Amino acid sequence: MTDANFKVIRELVYDSAGIVLGEHKREMVYSRLARRLRSLNLSHFDEYCQYLESHKEQEFSHFINSITTNLTSFFRENHHFEYLKQTVIPELKKQHALDKRIRVWSAGCSTGEEPYSIAMTMVPEFSASQWDLKVLATDLDSNVLAKAKAGVYSDTNVNGLDQIIQQKGFVRNKDGSQFKIKSELQQHIHFKRLNLLAEWPMKGPFDIIFCRNVVIYFDMPTKNNLMRRYASLLRPGGYLFMGHSESMSREITDFKPLGQTIYQKV
Repeated sequence: MTDANFKVIRELVYDSAGIVLGEHKREMVYSRLARRLRSLNLSHFDEYCQYLESHKEQEFSHFINSITTNLTSFFRENHHFEYLKQTVIPELKKQHALDKRIRVWSAGCSTGEEPYSIAMTMVPEFSASQWDLKVLATDLDSNVLAKAKAGVYSDTNVNGLDQIIQQKGFVRNKDGSQFKIKSELQQHIHFKRLNLLAEWPMKGPFDIIFCRNVVIYFDMPTKNNLMRRYASLLRPGGYLFMGHSESMSREITDFKPLGQTIYQKV
């Protein structure tokens, strides 16, 4: 992979997904795209860059899926779910006592652990017969979305969870090697492929947006623009949860920090 090849790849990824690939990501890019070259019987990255240009409609989703990182787990950064349960849910019950409508967005949902963790926290608090609770779960990567929608996980994904959560959230297969998310949780979640930098079909307003460990890949102008777009879809007083290594620029005045990468729309 020449410098010119890497430059083409970096620019394509940035223009389409806003992800900044520094020089330190070069080996990762090489190893992930080398699989695409093998599957297409191509010998050189020059050929792949030309193929990508001439077969963009067929290849581009494979290209982006190869580059994007999908590391997640159930109840990752558990303090967010504790805050959701102890502070946000009681507020929502009061605020929506009349309309009974609650909307949550998991942006960058990966293989589904985050939206299912949200559902496990919220669904028991809002009976389906009385409340209209929906979680939108979006990701750029169509492969991980397919896994998320299926809601089937291995024992290594689930065994570390509390036994009560396992019982309430999953159906275990006979040999205990796989766990399926219960249908009463899945029915509240809508999975959809979405590029965060493209147009958004949803209008909101959302009560809660989770966007964790996503903007670390973006440069500051892209990140700030995304924060403003989130603010436009959150109701006043709505919450934005970010990843532990992420922060919000002082330029963004739509939110006040509450600590532990939790922000509230002012």
